[in-house]
Amino acid sequence: MIKLPGLIDVHVHLRDPGQTEKEDFFTGTSSALAGGFTTVLDMPNNKIPITTFEKLNEKIESARKKTVCDIGFYAGSLGDNSKELMKMEQYVFGLKLYLNKTTGNFIIDEKKLIKIFGDWKSNKPIIIHAEEDVIDLVIKAVKKTGKKVHFPHTTNQEQFEKIILAKKNKLPITCGINPHYLFLNKNDVKTLESFALMKPELASKTDQNFLWKNLKHIDVIESDHAPHTIKEKNSDHPPFGVPGLETTLPLLLTAVSEKKLSIDRTIELCFENPRKIFNIKTGNNTWIEVDEKEEYIIDNKNLLTKCGWSPFAGKKVKGRVKKVFIRGKKVFENGKLLVKPGSGRIINPEL
Repeated sequence: MIKLPGLIDVHVHLRDPGQTEKEDFFTGTSSALAGGFTTVLDMPNNKIPITTFEKLNEKIESARKKTVCDIGFYAGSLGDNSKELMKMEQYVFGLKLYLNKTTGNFIIDEKKLIKIFGDWKSNKPIIIHAEEDVIDLVIKAVKKTGKKVHFPHTTNQEQFEKIILAKKNKLPITCGINPHYLFLNKNDVKTLESFALMKPELASKTDQNFLWKNLKHIDVIESDHAPHTIKEKNSDHPPFGVPGLETTLPLLLTAVSEKKLSIDRTIELCFENPRKIFNIKTGNNTWIEVDEKEEYIIDNKNLLTKCGWSPFAGKKVKGRVKKVFIRGKKVFENGKLLVKPGSGRIINPEL
């Protein structure tokens, strides 16, 4: 049994409010605890995007009644809410922008990018969904404005090489990667079909190998937990996204057992760097206990996420979360949640 700090996932989509048939703050944060994450940061592309102080408050109040782990939020922008951004700034951990089509079509005009950078007076990171065709645009904006930018879901060699170069040039850029890009590739689409449909899409085996070879340039591992119902995924127009909160750590611990990763590097990617980059104050006396040697098969029936499935179902992994403690209180043990909805905390950035 090993003891790790309560992990931090800076990239989740808990769908609440607006699409709670997929997930809600209770089921999503329960899923987080089962995966060893005691703090999550929730993205703003809800059914009604979180682009106003009023919508942010509504979301916070919904979370306050349901969350079982610590949770914080991001603001969103379509380039037309500069005054609202100023109101939201002190209550969020960053600003999320979408430059490519993804869930909710919450996408900005590329011409508005520099304007939004100017509207964002905070020193907190701007998190940007930017695939290959617009990465150069973002890097140019960083050079011009000096704003901190975090690139989530690094997926392929072409994209990653541009980010690595920008980091070597000392630009204020960090980047994250999702487990599905480390442990799945385009070949898996043949069997998973729509259950492997995501944005950005899965890359080639060659790209995947490049990610592993250059993992030293990655700052954060983030699940991009994006649940959708099985019915939606089986429809004629399936949505993008896969759940990941409960499978991230077991996959990483399996990689540790295979000598592809170290425990210390896992802690750095899933706790230390997220805490530093996003200025997160975690609860004292918060930790998880993990049996790093227990082997098991990921089974949809045992998942706590409301969507009830994983693209990794059927995969053998090594490493299971046994106990979770938040501020000294045991909140999860052996697959069972021990606390009630609303027991978690809403967190704000350290000022």
